[in-house]
Amino acid sequence: MNIFHKVALQGLKKNRTRTLVTIIGVALSAALITAVAAFAVSLQNYMINGAVVKYGDWHIMFPDVDSVFVQEQTADSRAAGVTSAENIGYAVLEGGENPDKPYLFISGFDRETFDMLPISILSGRMPENGSEILVPAHVAANGGVQISVGDTLTLSVGARQAGDERLSQHDPYRAGEEMLVSTAEKTYTVVGICQRPSFEEYAAPGYTLITMADEAETAGRFSAFVTMEKPGQVRSYAKSVGEGHAYVLNDDVLRFMGISDDKLFNTILYSIGIIMAALVMLGSVFLIYNSFHISLNERTHQFGILMSVGATEKQLRNSVLFEGICIGAIGIPMGILIGIPGIKLVLALVAKNFANVLYANVPLTLKVSVPALLAAGVISMITILISAYIPAKKAARTPVMECIRQTNEIKVDAKHVKTGKFTRRFYGLEGILASKNFKRNKRRYRSIILSLTLSVLLFVASSSFVTDLKQASEQAKVVTDFDIGLDAKNMDDGEMLEIFEKLKTAKDVTGSSYQSVMKYTCAVSTEELSEDYRKSANGVLQEGTENLSAEIQFLDDNTFLKIAQDLGLSLGEYTMKDTGMGEEVKLIAVAKMEDNSGEAEDVSQLADLFRNPTEEVTVIPKANGKPIMEWGQNVRITCVETVPPDTPSFSGSYEQQPYFFQIMAPWSLKDKLVPPNLLVDVRGKGLTFLSDDPAQSTAQMQDIIDGTGITSDYTLQNIYGLLDQTRNILFIVNLFAVVFITMISLIAVANVFNTISTNIKLRRREFAMLRSVGMSDRDFNKMMRFECLLYGLRTLLFGLPISAIFSWIIYKGMVMGGGTKIAFIFPWSSLAISILGVFLVIFITMLYATEKIRKENIIDALRDDMG
Repeated sequence: MNIFHKVALQGLKKNRTRTLVTIIGVALSAALITAVAAFAVSLQNYMINGAVVKYGDWHIMFPDVDSVFVQEQTADSRAAGVTSAENIGYAVLEGGENPDKPYLFISGFDRETFDMLPISILSGRMPENGSEILVPAHVAANGGVQISVGDTLTLSVGARQAGDERLSQHDPYRAGEEMLVSTAEKTYTVVGICQRPSFEEYAAPGYTLITMADEAETAGRFSAFVTMEKPGQVRSYAKSVGEGHAYVLNDDVLRFMGISDDKLFNTILYSIGIIMAALVMLGSVFLIYNSFHISLNERTHQFGILMSVGATEKQLRNSVLFEGICIGAIGIPMGILIGIPGIKLVLALVAKNFANVLYANVPLTLKVSVPALLAAGVISMITILISAYIPAKKAARTPVMECIRQTNEIKVDAKHVKTGKFTRRFYGLEGILASKNFKRNKRRYRSIILSLTLSVLLFVASSSFVTDLKQASEQAKVVTDFDIGLDAKNMDDGEMLEIFEKLKTAKDVTGSSYQSVMKYTCAVSTEELSEDYRKSANGVLQEGTENLSAEIQFLDDNTFLKIAQDLGLSLGEYTMKDTGMGEEVKLIAVAKMEDNSGEAEDVSQLADLFRNPTEEVTVIPKANGKPIMEWGQNVRITCVETVPPDTPSFSGSYEQQPYFFQIMAPWSLKDKLVPPNLLVDVRGKGLTFLSDDPAQSTAQMQDIIDGTGITSDYTLQNIYGLLDQTRNILFIVNLFAVVFITMISLIAVANVFNTISTNIKLRRREFAMLRSVGMSDRDFNKMMRFECLLYGLRTLLFGLPISAIFSWIIYKGMVMGGGTKIAFIFPWSSLAISILGVFLVIFITMLYATEKIRKENIIDALRDDMG
């Protein structure tokens, strides 16, 4: 250790408070960088594990190889594990409706294959021998052929061949070019229905059926699944061993390792990590730079003396960098030790939310990566060295005499330090001294103002971001009045009602309903239309009768009767009970004008479409978008103040009109209002359910549907789960935003404390001189309070408008980026907290620093040439 290193260590020991605050700032910075790195690694590991559970623990598949190839790969040191499935052959799917998938592909699994490849059973069980077989559900849903548990399949199984070329599952169907050869009859008993196997490519020509493999079979063809010892070598491995063999990469797993061609996830993940690390580095540079800058100001005289006796720029610069390394050697390990348990606690808080959003059966746990920790330490050290190098370079280049005389920091110009009459009258001599000191040393105070402004900006901007997120989450709370929806638009009524009777028995279902929404034209007398409608039409109405677009929502009778009962209507008048086939039909309607102001919070606050609550209208069904006039029927509608039951949100689309006109009718009146043998336009049709456990009910409903082998297109969706995912995502983002901003704010506060307290200490001779000529403690406190006021007002002058602008930019970004309809809320509360926080931080720091100055002996302070 040379003399310059000893001088640096003495400086650190002498200024314990500044050294301690700098170490704390470095530790906070390192903790935040460590937390960001650990979270990125943990999230990546979570996504990899989830993908393995869902898609299988393999990296590359060879779909058509022999047993010799399988044995060679098993012996290859690059392969951590190899398992195979026997390619028993193909059979024609009789009655199949997908022209690109005309086959059944029979695959034989052994126990190891079942362990490596995830198979999700929907009904039944796994096969136990070579005469039992699993059938995927998409044979019915995509192929249009219903196969049930217990069925016996007798198949002519062979190999696909086009000329001399043998084709595998990796080769799409070649119509007119290929044929099945070497067929043999095989008989299987269906023991289970499963989800589509994840390893089956979408372009594969055969639906994969799974049976138990013949362990004695070695002469056949196989699909080999290889797990790499080092996944990053998968492409070079494929090139070296895959010559002449087709192969498929498991991109669903590899993408999260950053190995697949789809690098979107890693780009997003690491981009966010880099941005957050950059922000931390920015805040840390301010703190550490100010600390070294002030330290060098204090040691300028010392540097001048050292340079006068021969010290070089390099030696002085290395002395300061050594000081930075010493601080980093203590602060960085502390930060890492704080960051790891800190992010572990955060992950524990959000683990359940991640399970609800992504993989319920994969735990989100902390994964500590040594390279990530080393990267965090290197980034932190680079931050320190950059922060120390800039002021060190500046100090080393300052002329010797300027350093000894210390004339470089303060350059006084009389007109620049002149104070106004207002300051003199309002705050007296103490105010003049404070104002002059502020003006004559602007460079020193600029760092304080910048630190405070940065703190205000971060706090207000983050608060606005969290407020906008909360608004978005509030919108997601109540969107539908059901938990589970099934879009059955393409089913006929008989098939829909049949599946409804089965689905409503699913576990935890507490309510169920079915409905069909059909498009109509409604002929109304123009005299019956409200003034609000006339204004929206600019007074241009059809003569005598106005044709309005309308919909009739046919609800199951129980749901309709409950609505009528809640509205206090006579139940018999609105059902077939009191309505004969030749009598006028009475229906319920919601007829309102659209809310263009956006201020209505209830349906009763919307303007009415009609003058009177009861109207006689003619409803005319639409077919192919055109009204069929000869099928028009007269009905009497009662307009009510209610919201119709929601249809499954994914069915159909609304016709944009300046009004909302929907008629509700019981299902028992459907035959009367819908003409026979006429395909009336359907906007939406489906089933809705309420459940105490929507996730479990949806899973069981899917099993029921797959078990029945429905071939019509449908969409079953857990609406509650979708909304819960939104809420969980918002909670996760909210939590990380709060934690991140809290850490950044702590760094900023440490920066302000360090800067102000050290600046006060550097003025100890100035304060001693003022006290020596008679300034009382009361006057001294008054002067310092005025300085606090100057700091605070100058900070708020810049910080508040910039923060407000950033809040608006964040709001616009959320609206434009996500299309979220949220209102801009001016951040009054966070601005008020910022104002109080700024003055509180300044006041406490000033109080601490001046109290230490006040306790010093005046004579000692005046004699201290190093002050």
